Amino acid sequence: PARYFDTKTTEPISFFLTGLEELLAWQPNSNDEFNVSAVPLAKRQPPLHSRRPRTLVCHDMQGGYLEDRFIQGSATRNPYVFYHWRYIDIFVYFSHHTVTIPPVVWTNAAHRNSVPVLGTFITEWTDGEKLCEAFLAGDEEAFIAVAEQLARIAQHFRFDGWLVNIENKLSAAAVGNLPLFLRELTARVHSAVPGGLVIWYDSVLQDGTLRWQNELNDQNRIFFDACDGLFTNYNWKEEQLERTQRLAGSRLNDVYVGVDVFARGDVIGGGFDTDKSLRMIRQYGLSTAIFAPGWVYEHLGKENFLQNENRFWGSLAEYLPTHSICTLPLTTSFCLGMGTSTFLDGKDEESGPWYNLSAQDIQPLYPEQQGMLSASCCLQDAWCGGSSLQLQGTIPPGEERVAVRLFSLQMPAPPKLFLTLLYKMEGPQPDDFTVALEVTTWDSGNCFEGNPTSLPEPNGRYHPRFLPAPPPGLARLLAACHRGSHGWTSRCYELELQDCSLRDISLIVSRQQPSPQATSFTCLLGEVRVLDTASVAASPPQVHSVAASQLWWQ
Repeated sequence: PARYFDTKTTEPISFFLTGLEELLAWQPNSNDEFNVSAVPLAKRQPPLHSRRPRTLVCHDMQGGYLEDRFIQGSATRNPYVFYHWRYIDIFVYFSHHTVTIPPVVWTNAAHRNSVPVLGTFITEWTDGEKLCEAFLAGDEEAFIAVAEQLARIAQHFRFDGWLVNIENKLSAAAVGNLPLFLRELTARVHSAVPGGLVIWYDSVLQDGTLRWQNELNDQNRIFFDACDGLFTNYNWKEEQLERTQRLAGSRLNDVYVGVDVFARGDVIGGGFDTDKSLRMIRQYGLSTAIFAPGWVYEHLGKENFLQNENRFWGSLAEYLPTHSICTLPLTTSFCLGMGTSTFLDGKDEESGPWYNLSAQDIQPLYPEQQGMLSASCCLQDAWCGGSSLQLQGTIPPGEERVAVRLFSLQMPAPPKLFLTLLYKMEGPQPDDFTVALEVTTWDSGNCFEGNPTSLPEPNGRYHPRFLPAPPPGLARLLAACHRGSHGWTSRCYELELQDCSLRDISLIVSRQQPSPQATSFTCLLGEVRVLDTASVAASPPQVHSVAASQLWWQ
């Protein structure tokens, strides 16, 4: 069927639903199993509902369902990818179809990086009016049926909830039932999807007129009170932020102030001035919804997309509270879910462009220190997948080393950690540098390395012990320690900690000789793994009853 399979290639594709009839008729079937997310939402610290401002990204690009609709990937050159997951809290996939089910590749990539994904339920223009009249103006059975279907769809495809966008005027009967519908949908999503969310877009007012308010006020508050949050329109001024802050009270962080990166209408910021809007929003402690950050790709072009993307998110970083990883193992090859080649063990196995966000790895922080350090993606060389992480920086005169923070962590340290690193120094004199991992812990008087007789490190910085070969029990699994090839260097480390809590994993680049001059370096990171030795040593669970279906050989 054309809804589930591309008519040209027969490959499985992601899809949307159009109109009320399609929504109410939807039932799970074996053709849509390709669309079910295979990656559970990773835990994070602090949890999403902590009291701090959040960042929502609303992805709206050329109507949606572009090359990202190919569930098993495509040979797309210069595709759009998003990878600054550590800096955002919620991802919304937006299109103008009635029921936008997020393409599963996005859900997989976001979940792996601890970010929940929302679909969009939208009605607009006169067709939208008729649709709303049909399910909202009558008795409650009609809107309960819609709420139930939306919750079932999110549960079945394993995404995390809905943005609700009613962009048409409503009759008195329909608007009277709207808050009840929102409450019903929110309750059903909460019970069907752990951590599920329903967010309302600032559009219709409680009297049924369509008039964007650009703030939370008495005319739209009834909808905010019925769900998990309000996403405001984009044409706000500072006094509206002030009023919103007062009215939201303890639910301050549930108001997502809209920022259109394309800067359409009378707005503050947009483009590379988006930081101006964020600075103001954060002064009032409010959350933000960044709409169409694909501006970087659509407006500035595909050619230098990765550099421009790093510049854009780097300019916002001080206003984006990050979240930390809180489970082990942590293992990543830094792949973006795209490439110009496919690499395996450092070897270019297959030349040619590819795009599949499901293959995107856990993404690091992308630290930028003006002139001193930058982290970017390198497509020309990788250990595994399509890209490596390129770190370019300068060791200042008189200093011996520079530390690059890769991951923030927040979890108790197991008694013994095992770490592996694959890297490649670029440039004329790669042997002038040494590269190692550093683990930092949260300050605590009772955190020790190794045996209790050693003194605690003053600021909890630990340099794991280098192992020339893996411990005998782990040798088969960790052949990594011997497997540098194609110019990549492999390193294994062990660290024993007592009563500690992990905080950061950093890369330390040191020069062999101190120098009065600044020294520049370029280092590619191919893979980092942080493992709990005990769980690695345990034999993995056996897999039973594997079934394969929908096979099509090409």
